[in-house]
Amino acid sequence: MDISTPPAPGAAADGKPDPRAFKRFADFYPFYLTEHSNRTCRRLHFVGSTLSLACLAMLFATGQPQYLLYGLLCGYGFAWVGHFAFEKNKPASFKRPLYSFMGDWVMYKDIWTGKVPF
Repeated sequence: MDISTPPAPGAAADGKPDPRAFKRFADFYPFYLTEHSNRTCRRLHFVGSTLSLACLAMLFATGQPQYLLYGLLCGYGFAWVGHFAFEKNKPASFKRPLYSFMGDWVMYKDIWTGKVPF
C-alpha cells in the first residue's frame, strides 16, 4: 500500500491535513498511513498491538481486570513512543480517536498481510 501523502479534505494551520476534516474512515486511512511512514514507529505500533491482544487473552483467561489496563498501556505506550521519538509527530488519536483506533487495527492487519511494510 502506498503511504505517500493523500489529498487533504481540509488543512490545519501547518498545511498538513486536519484529521478532523475526514468524514469517512476510508478517506482517513491513507492519511493515517502517512502519519506512520517511519518504519520503527510502525513496528512499535505492531508490538504494542500484539501485546495488547496478549493482555486481552490474559484478561479472558484469568478474569483479572488489571490486564485491561496493561493492554491499554502496551498499545498506547508503544505507539506514543513511536510517534514522539521516531515519527516526530503527535498521534492522530489526539484529534480523531475512533478513526485512529480503527486505523491501528487495519494497519496491524495490513502489516500481517504484507500490504504495509514491517
